[in-house]
Amino acid sequence: MFSRAVARTSHLQQYSRSSSWTAFRNADCTHAVIGGGVVGLAIARQLQAREGVSTILIEKHGSVGTETSSRNSEVIHAGLYYGADTLKTSLCIRGKELLYSTCAKYNIPHSNCGKWIVAQDSEQLSAIQKVHDFSKQIGVPTHFVSKTEAQQREPDVRAEAGVLESPTTGIVDSHALMQFLEADFLDKGGLIAFHSPVTDISPIRNGAGGWNITTTTSPPRRSSSPAPSDTITTTTTITSETLINSAGLSAIPLSNSILPQSRHRNPYYAKGTYYSYSLSTPRPKTLIYPAPVPGHAGLGTHLTLDMGGRIRFGPDVEWTDSSSDYLPNAKNLEAALDDIQTYLPGIKREAVGADYVGIRPKLGRGSAVVGGSGFNDFWIEKEEGYEGWVNLLGIESPGLTSSLAIAERVEGLLYK
Repeated sequence: MFSRAVARTSHLQQYSRSSSWTAFRNADCTHAVIGGGVVGLAIARQLQAREGVSTILIEKHGSVGTETSSRNSEVIHAGLYYGADTLKTSLCIRGKELLYSTCAKYNIPHSNCGKWIVAQDSEQLSAIQKVHDFSKQIGVPTHFVSKTEAQQREPDVRAEAGVLESPTTGIVDSHALMQFLEADFLDKGGLIAFHSPVTDISPIRNGAGGWNITTTTSPPRRSSSPAPSDTITTTTTITSETLINSAGLSAIPLSNSILPQSRHRNPYYAKGTYYSYSLSTPRPKTLIYPAPVPGHAGLGTHLTLDMGGRIRFGPDVEWTDSSSDYLPNAKNLEAALDDIQTYLPGIKREAVGADYVGIRPKLGRGSAVVGGSGFNDFWIEKEEGYEGWVNLLGIESPGLTSSLAIAERVEGLLYK
């Protein structure tokens, strides 16, 4: 078994066929999980816990969780928005339970702080009433807060028409969670190949004979290294019995490289800018969300908290053609401030500024979070016509909350 230090720093070349681990004649490992975000980490950890297996996590960056998993609101969602018969609802509810219990067991920083969904008029009150009715249908607790109680608990928050509280919503330190998942995966004997972008995947007999996975790696450049034009690249191929595509923003292009043209999908990227607040007041102790708008690609410019109690707002939503467009966009700031002041009127506008950007992988442009004809569910399936391949596409919110439940589903698809 490789040491953790080696496992965390090696390229895929370290794990070539010479170290053959499994009963497959030409296989180097049992499972190859592509993508080291929170979902890929959870899947790799889940699979490596099986007896007699070997799992490698292949990540193109130099550390885990550098994309969507570390650029979000870090909210533990309750599962209130996605439709009764959807994977997003079932996996969010199950994932929430697993996440709270895992965080408590392993001392991962988190807080069950709850969430308010606030309404300012009769139309918004009708919207949150629908959320309440749906929550009863799926067995997730919500309740209305009286105006007197709301004023006592959060005097800085405006809710002219009503407040719906979600007591099982919370926040988690996503970085600490990923550090735990990474360490636990390695402790179970798993291996991670960093700096290993996948450049080709070839099924052997449609996957019945395993999967050839090729990476082309350029070592990280140091000050004494050759200039980029002289950089030596390394191409490495390993064979795995199974393939799990959990590549997040790169998942659809990766899937398209395997599937025939008739089954290709277009990738869509929803860019969201988050805003910081530099003053200490007002500072609610509860997450504050505006009433949902059916058909929108987000949940509005909401107020969330980090584990230190600091406020952040967002994200807004704009569509981009680039999966690496991380430059904050201040053009939406005034509109965001107008939204924020509807529920937090005492905010000092000059103390709010663009902070960081997250990008969500979407299965459709304009795809809705809440209902509407544009809603797209998670795609977590064994692809028809192929053996041993689980494809995960459109894994956006509530992906962080659902991560441990998604891992269970992937294991079930492979083994049950």
